[in-house]
Amino acid sequence: MLMPSIFAENLFDDLFDNFHYPARPQRPAKGSELGVMKTDIKENETGYDLAVELPGLKKEDMKIELKDGYMTISAESKREDSEKDDKGNFIRCERYYGKSSRSFYVGEAVTQEDIKAKYEDGILKISVPKKELKPEIPEAKYITIEG
Repeated sequence: MLMPSIFAENLFDDLFDNFHYPARPQRPAKGSELGVMKTDIKENETGYDLAVELPGLKKEDMKIELKDGYMTISAESKREDSEKDDKGNFIRCERYYGKSSRSFYVGEAVTQEDIKAKYEDGILKISVPKKELKPEIPEAKYITIEG
């Protein structure tokens, strides 16, 4: 039965856990299936340092896109847990899927080459420099007059 969930938890899960059914395996902790991209942002003299929590993911599961002055961080997680009995029949088969993205305005002067990113120990570290868009000085183009 599908029930509405509140804060990534099914409201009636704990109520019916041991009522005529064997105990179910523990679910992942709240927020661990990419529900929220927790981000710390620190400003320094030359730019901004972002630390995005993405535990349990591989570098291939995430991407950073820069478009129209916005940097978008996207991550996707797929996982399957299953148990089989001695005859090879499934006792339990669960699939988890999570997708999350978050955007930050970094300015239109920042280019792809300016942004540095590194992923280690479940933390995606991104450095974005401070850059101001320099106003373009209109270049006068003259047309020669023959005659």
